[in-house]
Amino acid sequence: MVYQPPVGARDLLPLDVAQKHWIEDRLEQVFQGWGYHRIITSTLERIDTLMAGGAIERSTVIQLQNIQEEELGLRPELTASIARAAVTRMSGVNYPQRLYYNANVFGRAPDSKHNGQQEFYQAGVELLGSDGLVADAEVLLLVAACLQSLQLQNWHLVVGEAGITRSLLKAFPDDLQHKIRSALANLDRVAIDTLPLSEELRDRAKIMLDLRGKSADVLQKINTLNLDAEQQEAVNNLKALIELIESQGNCSLVLDLSLIQTFDYYTGIVFEVVSDIDNQARVIGLGGRYDKLLGLYHPQGKDIPGTGFALFIEDLYHVLSTSGQLPQTQLASDWLVVPENTSAIAAAFAYAEKLRSSTHLVTVEMELSFIDAQAIREYASDRKIAQIAWIKADGSKKVESVSS
Repeated sequence: MVYQPPVGARDLLPLDVAQKHWIEDRLEQVFQGWGYHRIITSTLERIDTLMAGGAIERSTVIQLQNIQEEELGLRPELTASIARAAVTRMSGVNYPQRLYYNANVFGRAPDSKHNGQQEFYQAGVELLGSDGLVADAEVLLLVAACLQSLQLQNWHLVVGEAGITRSLLKAFPDDLQHKIRSALANLDRVAIDTLPLSEELRDRAKIMLDLRGKSADVLQKINTLNLDAEQQEAVNNLKALIELIESQGNCSLVLDLSLIQTFDYYTGIVFEVVSDIDNQARVIGLGGRYDKLLGLYHPQGKDIPGTGFALFIEDLYHVLSTSGQLPQTQLASDWLVVPENTSAIAAAFAYAEKLRSSTHLVTVEMELSFIDAQAIREYASDRKIAQIAWIKADGSKKVESVSS
């Protein structure tokens, strides 16, 4: 019998791990530089916790049951888990709270293929307890800083505003709003033409379908929709945010007021991070504002504003692998310590420990078998080990540099 990982899971070998860490380490440095602190939440959540936001289909959650017969699920994303932890475990803290994570998530599409991947890795942030222009700008500019740290080329943000889009949908009959929303999400003009709408509402739906492109053009189009005072204020706020982001000059931006995310808990800006490599668009992250989500978990139902994003590590890996930036070999050891015979083993271990404690992050391997010196040199050269220390029983040593 040949043992394999279960369907939808996979092993990461040492080089895979080195490449994954290369990405994660750079993102973590940016998160910390912006004042964010790491949070680790439970991999397992109660199903009712995952369902509370109304954004996740039960069929996409990998479900388990414990001995108390509680319905549990492997987390399909981190925002809901962090929202739960924030209001139940961090009561009394000062806001804003800046939190970041680097974790695996699990899930499956309802129509997933038999061997579809079910475990993924994400890194992201949640900015809790702050709303308004500056908080939204921080999150968008933090995305840009992350991608700059990876030296990623040819990417852009697609930014929408969930509150504005939902408000515009209210002009349509209640029984048709879901279909209009679906048509917008799928850019489906045919569906718009087949719905039982007045000409005025059909024209409105088509304008909403075209609210994508350069920010100035989109903002001009939306002002043709006879906005009420509340809608106009939201548009003005969005305009101020876009102008602030564009003034920084460190990211390309597409405004898309037809953008509708899978997660229904978004209440304000929503965005996708899109990579354009070889004319192929790949979504490598998404995020947005969710001012009502934390209130669903709060013991007194108190709303606490929040915003954040997740970057998809596997997708970043695929994009970066074409650039040659990722490590192509495992990190080599600095030293190979070789006892010349069995009597020298204790002295060799002692010298290896001395090397490891002498300076920061020195990697030292022990030679484990007593093979001939030439084979040891070939091993060190193949593994790109910098130096060999030959140790005698009396603790004396001979150091040899290894030629690559």
